[in-house]
Amino acid sequence: MITDARVLRPNFVPAELYHREGQIDFLASVLEPCSPTGDNVLISGPSGVGKTTIAKHIVERFEGQNLDARSGYVHCIQDSSTAAVLHKLCRDTRLGADLRIEGTSKSTYINRLRDHDGTIICILDEVDNLADRLLLQSLYDCANVRLVLICIDEDVLFSGIDSRIRSRLRSMEKLSMESYSHSEMMDILWGRIEAGLRSDRVDDRAVDQIADLSAGDAREAIALLRRAARSADERITADIVSAIRTETEAELDNLLREKLGTHHQILYDIIRSEKEISASKLRRRYENRASSPKSRSTRRRYLTSIENYGLIESVGSGKGTVYRVTSANVRQTL
Repeated sequence: MITDARVLRPNFVPAELYHREGQIDFLASVLEPCSPTGDNVLISGPSGVGKTTIAKHIVERFEGQNLDARSGYVHCIQDSSTAAVLHKLCRDTRLGADLRIEGTSKSTYINRLRDHDGTIICILDEVDNLADRLLLQSLYDCANVRLVLICIDEDVLFSGIDSRIRSRLRSMEKLSMESYSHSEMMDILWGRIEAGLRSDRVDDRAVDQIADLSAGDAREAIALLRRAARSADERITADIVSAIRTETEAELDNLLREKLGTHHQILYDIIRSEKEISASKLRRRYENRASSPKSRSTRRRYLTSIENYGLIESVGSGKGTVYRVTSANVRQTL
């Protein structure tokens, strides 16, 4: 059944991205490493539309075509502190093998990046989760650095941010991505099937059902296909897709939870244990549990990120806000 398991893995970057040709051309023109007029870019859009994949795709292409181009990738939920972000960037770009995260100053990291002769492309995923967004200004000011900032909602990124940084971010090139249509999702799925499965053992109705269930979210569609391939003995059928839907939701939720940073995890664990909790009670529980609690504004951004992942949902506003786990996560706690 499976001929190449790599194409079904969550972090796989395909050689061809279906229905993203225009976005690829746009990014190529914006980020061109050899161009002195190259710019930075902010990519936004809902979960599962390929924001991270398209960024990694174009950067891999640049590194293959330009000897002096280097890149670094940071998932800012997992690595949110300034030290963690800069350490990861310097390690990825092969400029900081001798640097230890403990005791290395911010200026040392920045100088390593700035002093490189070639272009450095820094992908900062879930960038609104940075603990100190002043870091963006330091990176922005490095002439040889191109920033690729990825977020779901740019309004969340801009909220509460220093006016100097906000004006610079608003001047960046913007790429807004939308959910895939049903037909587009079908093309994506068949592309993965032909690259990694025995396509003659996959029913058309099963692929149609996966595209329908994923509702434009490629991450969920690939997870459904992966679970179906793992479960099928002879063929992937619509019945198999129906049978593995709940298991796939749980698998996807587990993958998302693994991406959460320390404070995100604390907030999520409290909500999950309570099933439903008011904002005020959540704040008290969080401040009692966290050794160095984050500020109110930072906590709100973290909760928004967890909600965007589909792990929780909120009802109401202000002091009357109530947070609760989503239905899939409720089932896992029973």
